[in-house]
Parts: sequence; C-alpha cells; structure tokens
Amino acid sequence: MRYDLEDLRLFVHIVAEGSITAGAALAHLSLPSASARVRALEGHAGVPLLIRERRGVRPTPAGATLARHAREVLAQTAQLDSAVASYTAPRTRPLVIVAGTSGLHRVVPQALASFLREYPEYDVTVSEQRTPQSLRMLAEGNADLGVVVDEQPTELRTEFLADDSLVVIGPADGILADRTTMTYAEAAEHPMVGLHPSTALRRWIDKQLGPHAPVPRYRTLAPNLHTVIALATAGAGLAIVPRRTVDSPTRIGDPGTAPLAVRPLRDPWATRQHLLCYASRRPGHAVKALAHHLHLAAQPE
Repeated sequence: MRYDLEDLRLFVHIVAEGSITAGAALAHLSLPSASARVRALEGHAGVPLLIRERRGVRPTPAGATLARHAREVLAQTAQLDSAVASYTAPRTRPLVIVAGTSGLHRVVPQALASFLREYPEYDVTVSEQRTPQSLRMLAEGNADLGVVVDEQPTELRTEFLADDSLVVIGPADGILADRTTMTYAEAAEHPMVGLHPSTALRRWIDKQLGPHAPVPRYRTLAPNLHTVIALATAGAGLAIVPRRTVDSPTRIGDPGTAPLAVRPLRDPWATRQHLLCYASRRPGHAVKALAHHLHLAAQPE
C-alpha cells in the first residue's frame, strides 16, 4: 500500500494542528481540497483516520499510527533529498528575509536554525528593515520573504504569522506591582531603558507617538531586545517590548533575578500583528519551505 507524500504531509499538519482548516493553510491548500484528500486517504487506508469534533479533529488509533510513521517517512525523505541536492544542485543566490527588530529577536533565528539544518543546499541572507522598506524590497524582487507589521495595505501575498502586541515590563516589586495595564504616557513618567533610535521597532514606536508625545528619560539605549529585556529585569528601568519576546510573565533571566512584571500597553497602536509577506504569489519550493519553518518558529511555546 503506497501513500502520496503530499497527502502524508497534509495529514501530519492536520494532526499537529488539531484542525483540517489549519492543516490546509500550512499545506497551502483550500479547505475543500484538503478535506477531499483526507477522505481519499481514509479510503486508501480502509479505516477512519480522524475523529471529527465540534472544535476540530483528533486522530483515531490508526490515524495516530499513520501520523507517527508519516513523520518518520517525511523526515527521511527530506534528509535524502538534502543529501543528494547538496552535491548536485547548482549554486543559486541566497534566499533573502527582511524583518523588523521583533521578528529578528526569536522567530527568524529559530526558523533559520531548523531550515538551514534541513536544507543544506540553500543559503539565507537576513536584513533588518522597517515594514515600508521590507514591502518595497519584496515588491521589487530584492527579498523573498518578509516579517512585517500589519500597518499598511499591500498587493503582495500575506498571511498571519503571530501576535506582536506591546507590553511594559519591569521588576514585579516595583512600579508595576499594583498596575494591571499602563499607557505609554504613564510609563514615560518613570525612568526607562529602550532600543536605539536606529532600530526598526524603536522607529515604528516613535512614528506612532508623533511629535507631541511625552519624552521619557532613557537611562540607556540598547541595540537589541535581548539587552533591553535583561536591563529591565535587573531593575534599570521600565521597557516597552513585544509580549512574545518575554520568556515568562513572572520570571526571566539567570537564577537569582527578581520576578518580572508584564503589563499590557493600553494605547490602541500597541495591538499589532506580524504578517508573513511573499515577493511572489507563486513561491518556489525553497521559499515555501522557509515560510513553513517561520510558521513553526512563530507558534506559541
């Protein structure tokens, strides 16, 4: 009994997501097409593979067995393809990803780590850019994929990647102890640590604030979110960061550091999303594979 690799890949996505709709999206298929493939797969197997429920699906015992073996087959196939391609594939230009400060903090590095390990025949170049510049590079064909903020319309193909809303962080026994939320103006009344003005996220925040916003006292400016979070955790000042970049709502950093308070930023502009943006509406295999790894890296832990 033989199975189509694309059907197996779809089935693995569906079982992992607990939803035919979500699995179809990861496989870049329409819901009717994915449903038809699942029915054909069940007909081929001769037994039910999924239990349909109001809020999704779960595998039957046969489905769980199929999914486990399918993951092994797909992994072995990918290793085989990569091993051969690393010797036979012609050298091509590197894939190019553009992203802002927040995307480069975790999502892009994690995606690159798994993608480059799985596909040794491909190289990737990463560039930090603000969303307008990222969209322009994608539209002009100077980048393949972009992690952008949903701040302006575009004719390019986009899909949801992750929530990227902003929060205020600081020691749990400090200013934030009795607060459930905070506005930017309230945060600016206290000493802060922030990103350097040249970083994409800092420039985005400054653009949302406008020229008449309160000017905070920055005790220091850092080149990346990792340093900003470490300084805020140590009590150097409050910081505004994406919620998803903070390890835990209660504690972060080395053993012995103070508990960390995480409070939603109440300003309307603080609610934002990351989108994955494609240069082409018909991306090639390498771009689709890289996009898949970005989606996996963006999933909540």
